[in-house]
Amino acid sequence: MPDSKPVQYRIVDRSPRQPVDERSEVIAALRASPARIEPKYFYDELGCALYGAITRLDEYYPTRTEAAIFRAQRDAIVRTVGQGAQFVDLGAGDCRKAQEWLPFVEPVRYVPVDIAAGELEAALARLAPDFPGVEMVGVVADFTRGLPLADVLDGRRCTFFYPGSSIGNFTPEDARAFLARVRALCAERPGSGLLIGVDAKKEKARLDAAYDDALGVTAAFNRNVLRHLNERFGFDFALDAFIHRGFYAPDAGRIEMHLEARSPQAVNLGGLSRRFEAGERIHTENSYKYAPAEFTALLHDAGFAKVTRWTDAAEDYSVFYAA
Repeated sequence: MPDSKPVQYRIVDRSPRQPVDERSEVIAALRASPARIEPKYFYDELGCALYGAITRLDEYYPTRTEAAIFRAQRDAIVRTVGQGAQFVDLGAGDCRKAQEWLPFVEPVRYVPVDIAAGELEAALARLAPDFPGVEMVGVVADFTRGLPLADVLDGRRCTFFYPGSSIGNFTPEDARAFLARVRALCAERPGSGLLIGVDAKKEKARLDAAYDDALGVTAAFNRNVLRHLNERFGFDFALDAFIHRGFYAPDAGRIEMHLEARSPQAVNLGGLSRRFEAGERIHTENSYKYAPAEFTALLHDAGFAKVTRWTDAAEDYSVFYAA
């Protein structure tokens, strides 16, 4: 007998359709000086699992601090953002952060957006039975290149959700442009806004420890990007030939993560060679930190008119709602 149960979720694939061009971009970035890898390549299946482990480390305070703010300020946040909107989860990953909010914001539609198609599919398969009254539409997309959501969202109000201080991976200029794209989608849907988590500037020792933990989980996460590139593009990086470097650069106001060559070596990049000298680095990630006034100004520059902020007692971290 055919299964008559309704489809509880669907996936819209907006991933790049030109992998050859993507591969060329990656090779060009690796052959540049300094070499670099975009942070989005961290998040294959193993990278997602390693990132989940990072968020549980003693040194890595942002995730638990944000979660504590959410718990303490839940009622105030719900009153501010409202209920019954479309809930757009940017960089959704395993969707667990949004899952905490769904019973409270009671969305008519949940739209998680992530580059990792497999994780998105698994998350929606897990969530959909628990929220049968919520339409669920996953979008596989690289939103560093744009927000291809105009024909996925309808005209109803939206709450855009971007937790985890992932906005720090953008340069301030790119962050402003990204926030302006979100603002444009909000403007087309009156009453919409952005709920976003942002890590604050603080003493170097705490930030260094958060991104270079004693167990070496962040180091494994960083080196895994090389394994991912090997598998995806046919390169031959030796993972043990590179050392993780993660540190806070106060003058730039950002964490920097690099992979440093242990010794001179040549890497085959699919027919092209790239030589790394001992001590030469591949820049893999920035994570900008913002004083509250700095990020408020960034939101205003992006076109948001009204900004509300919640924080912890030590002001280590802020949650903003921009409308």
